[in-house]
Amino acid sequence: MTRRPTLLAALALTATAALTLSACGSDDDSPTKDNDKIAGADTGGEKSASPSESAPASADRPKIELPSDVTYEFQWKKTGDPAKDAVLNDAEQRIKAVDMAIAEQNPLHEAYRFYSEGRAAAGSEKYIEEFVDHKARTTGLTRYYNESVTVNDDGTAALVYCEDQSKAFNKFLETGKTDVTPVTKDVYVIYASTLRKSKSGVWVTERLTSERGSAKCQP
Repeated sequence: MTRRPTLLAALALTATAALTLSACGSDDDSPTKDNDKIAGADTGGEKSASPSESAPASADRPKIELPSDVTYEFQWKKTGDPAKDAVLNDAEQRIKAVDMAIAEQNPLHEAYRFYSEGRAAAGSEKYIEEFVDHKARTTGLTRYYNESVTVNDDGTAALVYCEDQSKAFNKFLETGKTDVTPVTKDVYVIYASTLRKSKSGVWVTERLTSERGSAKCQP
């Protein structure tokens, strides 16, 4: 998930490995952005629990804990359809879980692997490794909007959504410096994912791609 077309934007290119958009922890081979957030490595261990209020309760679900300066605005609307709302809930948890893995500098964190498998999980692992190698994270507010979800009869689903990174920035752990960069069209990213409902009832992301600067996501 590249937040801006700077160092971490370049990292995002390596973080994805096989599709056609550009995403945060994605599995595509184009510029990606599945969470250029390195949440919390320099917060002195202070964390705030931020599980989604709407996430289905489950003893098996990992607890998501993020630094207090890593925040979100999910503008995804409730559809009234239980299956579609569950897809949105689990996609939100996956996004936060990747950020938690970056914050804890753990490319194999069990949280994001709970919500992703296959190429999506492999792409996230590579993405997180880049942040670990560069000792960086992100800080600020990320907004998600313009979602579209389709649930199929075969237990799969498709989710497309936009991300606004205009208030999220790269932060380097050794210096504590935040790289505040100008807002351009590239801070608006569109994502396309495919999910599958697991035996335990979790919507697991199997593929994730993204495209930076998408006209569909511009304000």
